[in-house]
Amino acid sequence: MDRPVRGRVLRELIEAQRNGRDVVLATWLADGAQELIDSGSGPDGPGLDGPGLDADIVAEVLRVGESRTVETPQGDVFLRPYIRAPRLIVVGAVHIAQALVPMATLAGFQVTVLDPREGFATADRFPGAALIRQWPDRAMAGLALDGRTALVALTHDPKIDDPALEAALGSDAFYVGALGSRKTQGARRERLGAAGYSSSDVDRIHGPVGLPIGARTPEEIAVAVLAQVIGALRL
Repeated sequence: MDRPVRGRVLRELIEAQRNGRDVVLATWLADGAQELIDSGSGPDGPGLDGPGLDADIVAEVLRVGESRTVETPQGDVFLRPYIRAPRLIVVGAVHIAQALVPMATLAGFQVTVLDPREGFATADRFPGAALIRQWPDRAMAGLALDGRTALVALTHDPKIDDPALEAALGSDAFYVGALGSRKTQGARRERLGAAGYSSSDVDRIHGPVGLPIGARTPEEIAVAVLAQVIGALRL
């Protein structure tokens, strides 16, 4: 159950949301005492280890985005996450993207479409979507991929897909996917390996992208991709 958030903690919560920080509100059920646990870690943040709380459990609450009650030596604690909406970066304003973007938006993702090609990433083809018309090797740094971000590369063009995938592999993105047959995936692995990425790095890429449901049309492939992204976020 939810409890009212008190003075100081409420101010901290409002400030965290204003600054885009993911936090967990911990409420000790025995006496109603509350603490805000910041997602930041290291010298500039308190980390996820609130008094008596398992950092892994708090991290899981942040990742999944669902409240839960946990037992601690100090008694039961209700953990409620306050988190940003997950992001989906779609690289390639192709037909699959035209189906995927509105589906992902309806599912609660903040979606950005990235494609440098003139005539592809247009408001007519992606009404209401955030569009970036730049080459990924320039655009990715400004997107600041993090643990609440998924990236899907859909163009089949290494000049567009590979820089985006490299940026994702160098980040904490919770999902990285790339369209293409097994032969295409094999060639991509060779290119990324030559660029210095290890096999375990490249194994992060879901490819062929999407759940194996026999999808054929752009719309069906979009369903398979979004389902796989949601699974990576929630499971």
